[in-house]
Amino acid sequence: MRGINGISRRSFLKAGAAVVGGLVIGFNLPLNGKRVEAADKWSSADIANAFLRIGEDDSITILVNHSEMGQGVYTSLPMMVAEELDCDWSKVKIEAAPVNVVYGHTNFGAQMTGGSSSTWTEWDRLRQVGATGKAMLIAAAAKTWEVTTESCRAENGVVFHDATKRQLTYGKLAKQAEKMPTPTNITLKDPKDFKIIGKPIKRLDTPSKTNGQAVFGIDVQIDGLLTAVVRRPPVLGGKVKSFSTDKAKAISGVKAIVQIHSGIAVVADNFWSANRGAKALDVVWNDGAGANLDTEKQREQYAKLADSPGAVAKNKGNVETAMSSATTKLEAVYEVPYLAHAPMEPLNCVADVRKDSCHVWTGTQFQTAEHAVAAKITGLPAEKVHVHTTLLGGGFGRRAVPDSHFVREAVETSKAVKAPVKVVWTREDDIHGGWYRPRYYHKIAGGLDANNNPVAWKHTIVGQSIASGTPFEGFMVHNGVDSTSVEGAENVPYAIPNVYVDLHSPKSNVPVLWWRSVGGSHNPIVVECFLDELAAAAGKDPYKLRLELLKGHPRHKRALELAVSKSNWGAPLPERHGRGLAVHASFGSFVAQVAEVSVSKEGKVKIHKVICAVDCGPVVNPDTVEAQMESGIVYALSAVLHGKITFKNGRVQQSNFYDYKALRMDEMPQVETHIVPSTDKMGGIGEVSVPPLAPAVINAIFAATGKRIRQLPINSEELRG
Repeated sequence: MRGINGISRRSFLKAGAAVVGGLVIGFNLPLNGKRVEAADKWSSADIANAFLRIGEDDSITILVNHSEMGQGVYTSLPMMVAEELDCDWSKVKIEAAPVNVVYGHTNFGAQMTGGSSSTWTEWDRLRQVGATGKAMLIAAAAKTWEVTTESCRAENGVVFHDATKRQLTYGKLAKQAEKMPTPTNITLKDPKDFKIIGKPIKRLDTPSKTNGQAVFGIDVQIDGLLTAVVRRPPVLGGKVKSFSTDKAKAISGVKAIVQIHSGIAVVADNFWSANRGAKALDVVWNDGAGANLDTEKQREQYAKLADSPGAVAKNKGNVETAMSSATTKLEAVYEVPYLAHAPMEPLNCVADVRKDSCHVWTGTQFQTAEHAVAAKITGLPAEKVHVHTTLLGGGFGRRAVPDSHFVREAVETSKAVKAPVKVVWTREDDIHGGWYRPRYYHKIAGGLDANNNPVAWKHTIVGQSIASGTPFEGFMVHNGVDSTSVEGAENVPYAIPNVYVDLHSPKSNVPVLWWRSVGGSHNPIVVECFLDELAAAAGKDPYKLRLELLKGHPRHKRALELAVSKSNWGAPLPERHGRGLAVHASFGSFVAQVAEVSVSKEGKVKIHKVICAVDCGPVVNPDTVEAQMESGIVYALSAVLHGKITFKNGRVQQSNFYDYKALRMDEMPQVETHIVPSTDKMGGIGEVSVPPLAPAVINAIFAATGKRIRQLPINSEELRG
C-alpha cells in the first residue's frame, strides 16, 4: 500500500521502528472477540485491523473510524479510549482508519459518518478498546514481575506495583502485552471516576490546522499527479450530445480530454489550465426533461398536491371530527427552498488507478460506498482498492452521496488517462451540481377548543424523497413515506389528541440529499411556528403553552426551561425587538433556543443573541458540544437569511457566494450554550442545534413586528413599516 508519498506501509513501519527504537505498533486489540495479528504479520489485505497502537516510545496512536469534518470526532473518540486506557493524554496521536469491515458503524454496518452518531455509537466499543488495552498491559507487567494482576495498577501511561515500588511505562510493556491472552471480562469505569471524559479538552487536530500541516482532500499531492475539471450539463440530468476539443486542447498545460459518466473531464498539469480548458470546450447538450423545471411552476405543482390526500405518516384520533367541532381554526402554508450544502472545501478526489491497484484519497463521509464504487470501475479485487480518508473541509451530508459520483469521476478519469488525477470542483460546480436539501411545501391546519386548548393538528408535507431510488429506500421508505421527509413532524411531542400527517413525494430530475439535520431542517420550522400561531390565537404565552403540552416529555421540558431561564424571557425590550423560542429533539438530543432579534423599519433583521440549551446525555467534551451548537446556529442562520436555490428553464440561478450567501461576520449573533446535566441515553450533537434556530428567529420576528414569516429565506420587503 502506497502512502501519500508513495512509500509502502511496511517500509513506513520499519522506518518508524528505526526512529523510536522499536515497533511503532506494539499490539493490536481484539474486536468482536477476534484477535488481530501483530503489525509485522499483517498482509496488505489485513492492514491496520485495530483501533489502538502503542509504540515503544510510549506513543498512543488511536485509529479513528469516523471522518473529521469539523465536528470534533478526532478528539472525542480518542478521549473515550484514553479514559479507559488510563494513558498519558499528551502522548495520544490520531490516524484515520483504513477501509475495513472492522471499522463499520456499530448501527449501520457500513463505514460512514452521519446522523450525528459518531460518538454515541462508539461509546461502548471504544471504551472497551481502552479497557482491554489496559488489562493486557497490566497482565504483561504482572508476568514480568511475577506478581498478581490484582496487585498492579495503571495510571497516566504507567503500570505500578506499589508493594515493591516498581513501575513500567506502556511503551516498555507493549511487546509483551501483545503476547498476553485476550481478557474476556472487562469492567468499565464508573462515570464518577472519569478523569478525561466530561472535561474540556483541546482538540488534537487543531495544531496541524493552524500550522498548515493538516491534509485535506484538496491538499493531497503524489508523484505524477494531474488535475482535472469536469464540464457537466447545465441542466441536472442532462447528457452530452456531442463536443469539440480543439479549443480546449489549445490551452497550455492541457494533457487529455475524456468523456466520463457525468460529463467531460479536462486533464491538465494544473487546476488553472484544466479549468480554462473545461470552459473552452464546445459542447452540445441533450438537456432532457429537466429543462422544463421552473421554480414558480414547481410551486404550483406542490400546492396542488397539498390539496389532495398523501401517504399517511401519522393518524392519531380523529382530526376531521375534532377540527369540525373546534371553536377556533387556523390554517397556514410554509415553504422552504432547495438548499446547497456549500462546504468551504468544494468536492475533490485523487485517484491513482494502476493495473494491480487503485488508491483513492478524499474527504468522504461514506468510505464503504467509495471503496465499492472504485472496485467496480476498476474491476480489481476489493483488497487491491484502498481509500484514504483525509480531513474534510465541511460535509453537512454532501460527502455522503449514495452514488459516490465525485469519487467515480476521479477513478474513471485516472483509469482513462493511465495516471493519477485530482478532480477538483469549482464553487460554481458545487452550487450548480445538485444533491440539494429538497424544496418543501407545507400545508397545516389546527383547531382550539372552547378552553383554547389545541385539539386538532393536520399537516401535509410535499417534497422529494431523499431515499427513493437509492440503496437506502428499503429501510427508509415504508408505505410511501420517506422517514426523513416527515421526521420532526410525525413525532410531534405535544399532547394534542388528534394528529394527522401525510406526505407527497413528487419526482424530479433534481438530485436531493440529506442536509445538516435532514428532516429537522424544515419540519420543526412549521411545527414550532404554527404552535406559536395557536398560542397567539389562544392568548397564551408560547412558553407556557409548550410546558402544558410537554408533560410527558421531561427532556424537552428540561432543555426548554433552561434556555428560557437564561434568556430574560418576558422582560421588556425596545420597540421592534422581540424574543422567540423553539424546542426540538433530533438524533437522540434535545435542544431549546431563545432568539432575540430586532427588525428595522426598512425590514432588515438583526439577530442579537441566541440562548441555546442542550440535553445530549453524558458529555464527552463540553468544548465540542459548545462549538457544535454554535456551528449549527451559524449554518441554520445562513439558510434563514440567505439560502435559496432556484431554477429557470432547468438551470440553477445561483452560482457562487455572492448570490448564494453564507452568514457574514457582522450578522453573527452572540451565542450562549448551556448544557443540561443528564445521565440519560447519549445523543448526537453535530446537527441538533439547526432545527430550533429558524423557528426561534421567526417567532421572535412576530414578537417584534406582529408579522408572520412563512417562507424562507426572509424577505425584508415583507417586514417594512
